[in-house]
Amino acid sequence: MKLNTITSAIEQFAPLSLQLDFDNSGLQIGHGGDDVTAVLLCLDVTEDVVQEALDRKCELIIAHHPLLFRGLKSITGRTPVMRIVEAALRGGVAIYSAHTNLDCASRGVSSEMARMLHLENCKVLSPSPDGNGNTGLGIVGNISPTPAIEFLRHLKETFEVKALRYSAQSPQLVIRRVALCGGSGAEFIPQAKAAGADIYVSGDIKYHDFTTHASDILIADIGHYESEVCVRKLFARILREQLPDLVTHTAESDRNPIGIL
Repeated sequence: MKLNTITSAIEQFAPLSLQLDFDNSGLQIGHGGDDVTAVLLCLDVTEDVVQEALDRKCELIIAHHPLLFRGLKSITGRTPVMRIVEAALRGGVAIYSAHTNLDCASRGVSSEMARMLHLENCKVLSPSPDGNGNTGLGIVGNISPTPAIEFLRHLKETFEVKALRYSAQSPQLVIRRVALCGGSGAEFIPQAKAAGADIYVSGDIKYHDFTTHASDILIADIGHYESEVCVRKLFARILREQLPDLVTHTAESDRNPIGIL
């Protein structure tokens, strides 16, 4: 199967036109006409992931986070990114990223999180300015009334969170409306409050985000990795539905770079 057939399937689901200005989604290493027999799916491209692709004879890595955000002036092996590029080129492994275009897609990362939490009557939290309300960042939806502490435990279990950070709230708080955003989503806390959410779920929440907003809404930081690792299953489902004969593997070496004692 040609590489561009595979990337076209991803882009049909998450068009590159949806990516944000700072982003660098798309094909980063390789050629569209290359032949691909197997694909490795991951959140982050690391040296271990490239080695796993070589070991499992995968000619293409599909990642959520781009390996390259800015140009390389040299490839000398001095940095991890340089070593990854060199290993991929030497091994004939192509690298493709679907980042904020997948975040903004109508059934993208936040929608996948909402599906995992069984949210109902979902709407986009921060719609794309030139869209029809179906694309954008974050999701807000409803659940059956649930005590806050019970919902926090449900979050921890669903996303396999080792250390859940959350703002202190009244023990009597009941969760009926949930807003969320995969990755680093602190900037959307005001939108979550405006949407009437009882809780906002995301990653990379800073101390002052908690102090600024905690009196108005329950904030839960499940972690950047934990909120987005679901992309591996999302990639697999997209490719299985559109290219059922394509062999895909989930990268076993794709791990959370943050350890917790």
